[in-house]
Amino acid sequence: MKVKSSVAVVSGGASGLGGATVRHLHAGGASVVIADRDTARGEALAKELGERARFAQCDVCNEAEAQAAVALAVSAFGGLNVLVNCAGVGTPAKMLGKDGPLGLDVFNRIIQINLVGSFNMMRLAAAQMATQAPDDGGERGVMINTASVAAFDGQIGQPAYAASKAGVVGMTLPIARELARSGIRVLTIAPGLFETPMMASLPEEARRSLGASVPFPSRLGKPSEYALLVESMVINPMFNGETVRLDGALRMAPK
Repeated sequence: MKVKSSVAVVSGGASGLGGATVRHLHAGGASVVIADRDTARGEALAKELGERARFAQCDVCNEAEAQAAVALAVSAFGGLNVLVNCAGVGTPAKMLGKDGPLGLDVFNRIIQINLVGSFNMMRLAAAQMATQAPDDGGERGVMINTASVAAFDGQIGQPAYAASKAGVVGMTLPIARELARSGIRVLTIAPGLFETPMMASLPEEARRSLGASVPFPSRLGKPSEYALLVESMVINPMFNGETVRLDGALRMAPK
């Protein structure tokens, strides 16, 4: 599928990995809906990009707001070809902390946003894509989720986060197999340590130390490098049903 003239919805698209993806797809000629809870940043980015960009206030766990983001892509740009799920949270929480066992409300919140929220966006996007005419290669759309290396190398303090991201990895292949008949591809990116708003909150020395733990290149990943992989997945039709680690050969230590 070509990026140029495609229509994309990017959840978590106001900043971080999502923001870089929005900019990259838009620069490549795509029309983009920025779906995010951060109204100020989302509207500012849409205004900056101008033509072919819209903002939709969207909590990925809210069915009505997620549906509205998909509907905006259709009403503003005529359809939906690409979904990139970047919305998520990474709250650290040990199962047994100083105050006792981890509360189920904390565990459930992380699962709801990272896993259920991704599925919610996928099911609504797929329903729209399936109604559209295929391209010359029989393709109707591509959906790309964001997992994490924590799905494979979860650290102490990440039971909920690792479980949520492992769930995203786990649903990639069965959904890809199901939607193959509709010409819709499904993929997942598992990033390692990247320059994101969450990382930006850490002291400079901590960020430098984390970057040095990556074998090569020994630094934090750039959101633009995530966006490059999104582009590759969109344009290469043989990319399907797979989770790709983007981590500089990093394998996380227990803590």
